[in-house]
This record gives sequence, C-alpha cells and structure tokens, in this order.
Amino acid sequence: MTNRYLYITLLAVLGFNAETMTAQVQGQVKDAPRIVVSITIDQLRSDYLEAFMPLYSDKGFQKLLNDGRIYTNATYPFTPIDRASATAAIYSGTTPYYNNIIGQRWLNRKTLRPVGCVDDAKYTGVSTTEKTSPNQLLTSTLGDELKIASGGKALVYAIAPFRDAAVLSAGHAANSAIWIDDQQGTWCSTSYYSQALPLWVQAYNRLSAPRNKIESTEWEPYSLLGSNYSYLTQGGEVKPFKHKFNGTHQFQLYKTSALVNSDITDMAMQCVTSSGMGNDKVTDLLCLTYYAGTYDQKTVTDCQLELQDTYIRLDNELGRLMAFLEEKMGRDNVLYIITSTGHFDEEIPDYSAYKIPSGTFYMARTANLMNMYLGAVWGQGNYIETTYRNHIFLNRQLLETKKISMGDALSRSQEFLAMMSGVRNVYTSLQLLTSQNEQTLKVRNGYTPDNCGDIVIETAPGWTITNEETKENEISRASFTQFPIIFFGSGIHAERIQTPVTVDQIAPTVARSIRIRAPNACFSKPLF
Repeated sequence: MTNRYLYITLLAVLGFNAETMTAQVQGQVKDAPRIVVSITIDQLRSDYLEAFMPLYSDKGFQKLLNDGRIYTNATYPFTPIDRASATAAIYSGTTPYYNNIIGQRWLNRKTLRPVGCVDDAKYTGVSTTEKTSPNQLLTSTLGDELKIASGGKALVYAIAPFRDAAVLSAGHAANSAIWIDDQQGTWCSTSYYSQALPLWVQAYNRLSAPRNKIESTEWEPYSLLGSNYSYLTQGGEVKPFKHKFNGTHQFQLYKTSALVNSDITDMAMQCVTSSGMGNDKVTDLLCLTYYAGTYDQKTVTDCQLELQDTYIRLDNELGRLMAFLEEKMGRDNVLYIITSTGHFDEEIPDYSAYKIPSGTFYMARTANLMNMYLGAVWGQGNYIETTYRNHIFLNRQLLETKKISMGDALSRSQEFLAMMSGVRNVYTSLQLLTSQNEQTLKVRNGYTPDNCGDIVIETAPGWTITNEETKENEISRASFTQFPIIFFGSGIHAERIQTPVTVDQIAPTVARSIRIRAPNACFSKPLF
C-alpha cells in the first residue's frame, strides 16, 4: 500500500514539473517578438537629432527617446568607417578584420582595379543591370542565423535606397534584398536571392516607383516652422529651398534627399502586409536603411535647411512606421533597433585660411619617392605596384624575384615614410596582423590582408590625403561624433545609459532576445 501511494505521489510531482516546464516553454515562445525591425540611419548624428527636438512630433524620435533603452555613447570598434563597413558590422556582429567588408570599394590585388563590396559577376540583376551578391561578406549575419534557427521558416527582408546597404543587411539567406536602381528609378534586387522580384514589389513598381513621380516631385520644407527654425543658420537668414530632380543622375540625387525616406516606409509597410511578416509565432526580421546625410553630398553650410528638413521628415516616417506596426500587431510584439552608420560626409575646410596647421599628402608623389629610395637600396625596379586611398601596395613578385623578404621591405618603407611631413603613423601588414597593441586595434579591426595594402598611412589631423590618379580626397580627423543605439518595443523599459558601447554588440543582443545563436564571427557580449 505504501509503495502504491509513493508511486502515485511521484507521478503527481513529475506531472506537475512537466506542466511547469511546458508552461515555461510556451511563455518563452509567447514572449519572443513576432518581428524585429532593425533600422540603420545613414549618417545619423546625436547633436542634430537632439537639436531639432522642438520640431518633432510625439510619435517618432520623441517616443523612442522617452520610452526606449538609449545607449548614448555608441562607437564603431574599427576605422575607417563608411556605410558598407558599418552595415556589415551591425549585422555580422564583428569587424572588417573578420567579415571582410572594409568599405564600399577596395582594390582588387589581381586586377589592380577597384571593386564594389557587393559586386559579383555570377549573379545578374533583377530589374537592374548591376550584378550583385553578398558573397564577399565572409561571416554569417543575424538574418542568416535566424533562418537556420527557424529551419528557413522565418521571413527576412532588407529594404534600402542603396545597393550595398540592402544586400549587406540582408545577408546570405534572406528572402530578398531590395533597393532603388540608380538608372531606372525602380525597386530592384539580384538573382542571388530569386530570379524574379516578389509579386508585391512588382505591383508596387507599377504604381509607386520613384520613376513614376520623379518629374513632378519637388522637395520643399516640410513645414513653415522648420523654415524659421535656425539651429544651423549661423550666418544669418537662409532662404527656403526648392529642389527638382532632373538630368541623368536624377535618381541618385533623389536618394540623397529627405523624400527617399518616405519610399522606405511605404515599402516596409507593403512588405509586412504582403509577405505576412509577423503573422505567426516564428520571429521575422525586417532590415531598413534610412538616410540622414546631406543633399547631393554637399557641405552642411550649403544645405542647412535641407539637413534640418531631413530630420523633421525622418521623425515623421519613423512615427508612421511605428504606428502602422503597432496597429497591426501591437507594440509588445515588435522589437525595434535604431542606430547610425557612424560615418559623416563632412566638408574639407580650408584650415590654412585660418592659420591652423594643415597640409596635403600626395599619394602618387610619395609612391614615386619611396620607389626611388628602395631602388637606391636594392637596385632599380618598380617596387610600388600601386596606391589606393591611403594604402600602398608593394610589388610582391619583384621582391620575390630579388629575394628580398617582405619583412625587410616593410621595415625600410615604414622608416622612410615616417620621416615625411604630415605623417602621424605608418602601419605595415605584418604589424597589423600580429600586434595586439591597443593603439593599433581600431586600425587592425578595419584591415584585411586580401583587400588592403601592405602599408597604411595615417596623416596628422587636418591634413588631406590626395590620390592624384583617382582624384579622391580624404581629410584626417580624430574628433568623435556621437550617435546612439536605441532599443524600443517588446520587453524594453525606458532607460538612458551613458556607458560606452560598440555596435558589434547589437547582433548578440538581438540574438539573445529572440533566442538564436549570434553570428558565427561574433564574440562581443550582449548589451543586456
């Protein structure tokens, strides 16, 4: 009898535990957001974001800043940064040293010609002539891991004005990456994901593609209040602007205007509605890129009201998107992540006019002088294969023929360059690949031996690096421009955190929130 009662009691305890575990598992599934909306805002700056607060509604930025978890001091753990390298870092959770995306373009060592970060001749464009794939991104992304974890059931879409941003945020396993074609002004993609555009994109192109409205579109200030506000107008009154988009580059111009953000929101809402994102318990991922840079890459001085209007309209678009998703699936079922690409297209000031130390460092001229020096040491020859941006590529074949070790060539080159005016630091490939010095860490994180030169030159602040062959100019600046990381929505409580963080922590944070593995080269800790 005693054994019988003991057996019954044991079964009851086990049954209770099983019910408890089942309830916990069900609770976990219920708590996971139905959709993650990752928003990357190209060139978003904290100072402008906060300066225009009086012009915002209570539905966009103000809602995010009041109710979100805000990391106010975000940085990128590598240098240099542009839109492509930033996007890849956000979604791969690691730096160019591992993910291979050092920028929008780099020099191909075999052909000695620049290549785009998403160029791929194997995959034809869909509604575009550009051949594209994410195959140069050498690590998995947040979307890739979500696809693996869900057995392919999760929906992953990326929408951006720009090709590189769309493809790098989509990753390898997405349903599609969609962007605006520079030539035709229609939404397009690549055969890497599918041989045809999704039906809802085709329908949207017929009705609302930028090319259908470009001739009648004018960009004017969004409101009279915005025209009269004068945060940036330090030189007196600035007249309201009016821009039309004409000429062979009209769609490229349009993509640097505030109006393109409305297209991103419209496409995002169409994507969610037509694809069924967020309709089941499997978490989906929607990656969006908005634009907050200057119009036509002009200086801030030349487009003050345009930049101000961009932030006002961006606030409106974020509010419109959040209101749509909240009405469709509820605030607790959507997790938003908002951050910046962290790079800013700044004007090159004339420091010399104000007696500020500055100068110009000429790459081709430097390469010629260095070649003469190495020739004096080892005999005549073309020791410098080429230069690209601030990188010098040595002629490895010649060094091998002359039986000169790479270490010796790099050491002598470094010594020569360090004596030149305007040079602050000279980094060699061996130094970047082997050193763990904290001073060189950011440069090393932005370096890959396959896509970078053998020598990287860093000039003093205020100096401009000029490549005489490509006509490209870059100014060296060590100043820090602040931008935030914002989490909002599902399971997020309002908090403002000033502890410095890095953007490679976003991917593991989201991965933990939706209970999947972080991308395969991500070793950063989650933010919470």
